[in-house]
Amino acid sequence: MLLGKVINIQKYSIHDGPGIRTSVFLKGCPLNCWWCHNPESQCSEKEILYWEDKCTTCGMCVKKCPNGAVEIKDGKIINHRDKCTACGKCIDFCMNNAREISGKEYTVEELMKEVEKDTVFYDESGGGVTFSGGEPFSQMNFLEALVEASKNKGIHVAIDTTGLTSSENIRKIASKADLFLYDLKFMNDEEHKKYTGVSNELILQNLKILSDMQKEIYVRIPVIPGINDGENLKKSAEFLKDLNITKVNLLPYHKYGMDKYSRLEIEYKLKEEKEPTKEEMDNILEMFKKYGLNVKIGG
Repeated sequence: MLLGKVINIQKYSIHDGPGIRTSVFLKGCPLNCWWCHNPESQCSEKEILYWEDKCTTCGMCVKKCPNGAVEIKDGKIINHRDKCTACGKCIDFCMNNAREISGKEYTVEELMKEVEKDTVFYDESGGGVTFSGGEPFSQMNFLEALVEASKNKGIHVAIDTTGLTSSENIRKIASKADLFLYDLKFMNDEEHKKYTGVSNELILQNLKILSDMQKEIYVRIPVIPGINDGENLKKSAEFLKDLNITKVNLLPYHKYGMDKYSRLEIEYKLKEEKEPTKEEMDNILEMFKKYGLNVKIGG
């Protein structure tokens, strides 16, 4: 039986493609972006999210964990994540809802039942389903089955991707999907490695492949002051102007996902970074327009 791990199913989404959509966030991503607002999507395995502010240190999680992954030390809960198997026993007995598992397993049929519930809204608005992540290609077999099932139901399919997968996978999914929401973060390979942990060589190659296939593509560029603005954005515009790109979405950096890092007990590396001002975003918008690109802020 083919199973996939999902971190969230977001209904009535209006920012992940045209119309009203259902966005399905698959777990697992080969990138480790410093600004990622869904850090629970990076690991391919199930994880425990922990809200320290909800915890009363009752100790039930300590008693019920079969792996010794939780202890109380100096009046504080200590989670030993290297011992945790995300079995969920600690969650079952947590009276304060201070714990949650990220990564629910679905069959293709179970997930499609959720997607099909809103078919009437897709039809009326020109919407559909968006498979996102994490990186949806990290669960390639599951993704391919979902895309095929959606198209068999006449549902518009968008793929929200970092582009880091084999070119074979890109071509295979592109032959079925309607739209790609494609992340472009850095043009310089060394900067890409520094801030995401991986090279951008295959990412740029796959974007060219999609362009050559004449696919509908929305390129999404996060704008992070002091990190990837300035010369990088100019080079991005120069690269995109010669490709078959439907739209460029400039996404202003935000810190909405910062709290999730504390729930996973990992460090957030951009605490001091500021969000771009409206004036800065407007200037970037005008620069992209000069290259003849269809560009907007957000979306």
